Amino acid sequence: MFELNTRSTVSESKNFRDILTHYLKYWYLFAAGVVLCLGAAFLYIRYKTVPQYLISSTVLIKDKDKGSSFGPGEAMGDLGLIKASSNIDDQIGIFGSSSLMQKVLDRLDLNVNYQIKGKIRDLNVYWKSLPFYIDANPAHQPTTLPPFNVQPKDSLSFVIKGIDGIASVLEGTYKYGDTLIAGNGQFQVLKNPTANSIFSEHEPVTISFVNTQNLAQAYAGQLEVEAVNTTGSLLGVSLLDAIPERGKDIVLNLIQLYAEESVKYQNQLAIGTIEIIDERLKFLTGEITEVEKDIADYKQENDLTNISSDAAVYLQSAKESSRKLEEYQTQLDILNSLESYIRNGNDESLVPSSLNIQDPTLSGLIAQFNAQQLERKNLLRSTPEDNPLVVNINRSLNNLRSDLLENLKNIKTSLQIALNNERQSASRSRAQIAKVPSAERALLNINRDQSIKQDLYLYLLQKREEEALSLEAPISNTRIVDAPSSTNFPVSPNKTSIYLGALIFGLFIPFAFVYVKDLMNNKVTDIDDVEKITDTPILGQISHDERSNALAVSGKDTTSVAELFRLIRFNLSYLTTGRAHKVILITSGMQGEGKTFFTANLGASLALTGKKVVALSFDLRAPKLLQNLKLKETIGITDYLVDSKWTAKDITVASTNIENFDFIGSGPIPPNPGELMLHPRIETLIDELKAKYDYVLVDSAPVGKVADAFALAPHIDATIFMIRQDYSRKDNIKIVDDIYKNQKLKFPMVVLNDTNAKNSYGYGEHTT
Repeated sequence: MFELNTRSTVSESKNFRDILTHYLKYWYLFAAGVVLCLGAAFLYIRYKTVPQYLISSTVLIKDKDKGSSFGPGEAMGDLGLIKASSNIDDQIGIFGSSSLMQKVLDRLDLNVNYQIKGKIRDLNVYWKSLPFYIDANPAHQPTTLPPFNVQPKDSLSFVIKGIDGIASVLEGTYKYGDTLIAGNGQFQVLKNPTANSIFSEHEPVTISFVNTQNLAQAYAGQLEVEAVNTTGSLLGVSLLDAIPERGKDIVLNLIQLYAEESVKYQNQLAIGTIEIIDERLKFLTGEITEVEKDIADYKQENDLTNISSDAAVYLQSAKESSRKLEEYQTQLDILNSLESYIRNGNDESLVPSSLNIQDPTLSGLIAQFNAQQLERKNLLRSTPEDNPLVVNINRSLNNLRSDLLENLKNIKTSLQIALNNERQSASRSRAQIAKVPSAERALLNINRDQSIKQDLYLYLLQKREEEALSLEAPISNTRIVDAPSSTNFPVSPNKTSIYLGALIFGLFIPFAFVYVKDLMNNKVTDIDDVEKITDTPILGQISHDERSNALAVSGKDTTSVAELFRLIRFNLSYLTTGRAHKVILITSGMQGEGKTFFTANLGASLALTGKKVVALSFDLRAPKLLQNLKLKETIGITDYLVDSKWTAKDITVASTNIENFDFIGSGPIPPNPGELMLHPRIETLIDELKAKYDYVLVDSAPVGKVADAFALAPHIDATIFMIRQDYSRKDNIKIVDDIYKNQKLKFPMVVLNDTNAKNSYGYGEHTT
């Protein structure tokens, strides 16, 4: 696992290094792109951008819920008429509204634009920095008047001229304060008594009228209003402006106008609240009067003064009636007992006392009766019953008994009348007591209605007083915590960001160009392209030879091409160690990839080591081997194949420059090269050459075009496939990959031809 990870890391490092090396080949494009983009950024900053300063301020928006007990407009909210929002987001929206900003611009007379001629471009200036200013009501400003120049002449007059050689309709000399009429508007040019001019008093100023509605939208878009924290009511107000003083005035007046508009709105709300409350109070006054009249009528109808005290009187009367009823009943019982006693008693019985019967006649009669009874009893002790005295006393007792019974009857009648009266009185009291709960409930409902209306009346009176006090002393809910201030240096444009962006863009354009170029390129650009497509062994690379010699290898040659052929010779001997690789086929995917050049120089390199080498021009369709070497060709392979009288020796041509290096030409171009490549004498020719030479190099036709080379497959020991840098298509690599995977030719190897000499090895003028 460690070994695998190490290999992966090395591979990734190599890939990155290769990619970096590839792009560094185009360093001049990256350098040019960076220089051009940085130059464009410099010109853009210098001539196209206007430096912007950041003006910032902090404002406190007071929360009414945390302030005084009453505030403007609170009554409307409490009454459910208006829900006044204290959401900080709503206040931010009001601050950033274009309508409020337009009022600020109109207040600051920013409906007029002032410009001074600059060295590079015209400069916008604030009218407070000039010796004069334009007084134009936004509603009557000349909207169709083209820009014009105003140039102070002296302390009393000024001159108006056209600009860019175009005369103005107002051209002439005027005095400060004159009303100038142009088209559909008018304005005045006034002296600026508080001017702190940093410009020449006689320098012309270009004047143009602007639409404050559009300007307000632009400023409102630049305005940033945000909460300083999530729990408080502090707002941060910031604005970008090219003129710091103008920006500070805009922010300051924006805050002041917001406060004024807030107070104005609160006052309007308070006045409206008072009017609504007054109407409601008038209506409530009538309702309270009606309720009070209903209470009086109800008490009068039900004979009530105070339900609680009346109920106590009725209860006391009922108790008194109950007591008297019991007392009368007791007396009646006593009288009945007396009557029964008198009627049923014997002659000697005394009449009991009348107890609590308060009647003097009855008491006198009882006293007389008891006295006579005692007297009779005493006489009977000494005298008989028929004694005249006893008889008289008996007669007297009978009369008194009759009187007593009559008297008892009369008393009982009067008590019964009194008892009945008390019973009626008790019934009336109980009836009154029974009526108290319903009367009290009805009166309670009326009183409740009266209490609600009285409470509402008092509440409205309180709220009216609060609103009246707020009108007398209006309190703004806005306070400036930090006055508007400007940065000392421009914050826009951000030069660092612009230059950094230009640098990145300057690197990106060449990178994109190279990337797209590589993406669109279907040619082989380096050895990596070969390695990515096929696993076929790579024999080596041959660098480009500026000399364009057909035979680039010689005994004393130390050029990069010669050294690379020596390296290929070593690689070939290394790869063929222990193998009888005498016959080597050299082919390619298409013409022009250098197989003939490679065949001649590989043979020369092998011959320089003392090996006997022969090179065969087996490209019967377009032979070039002997022609490139400028060797005279008489008869060749075609002659050998079609006429058995010729031998290998007859068609062999010796090299004039390198010892042990021979050539065999192709001979005349046959009409049927495809069929001729299958001739049995080819095997005979190859066998004869293998017996005589150490290496037989076969320069064949391209396998991507014809099948001639495949006809030689049974006779060869190895195959060298030529690929030319920036010439061969990547599809050609797929051909050799197919050959390698399917073993269509024996022991295939790849050589990348015509590479950049700086990436090769060697010595001399082409070495690195």
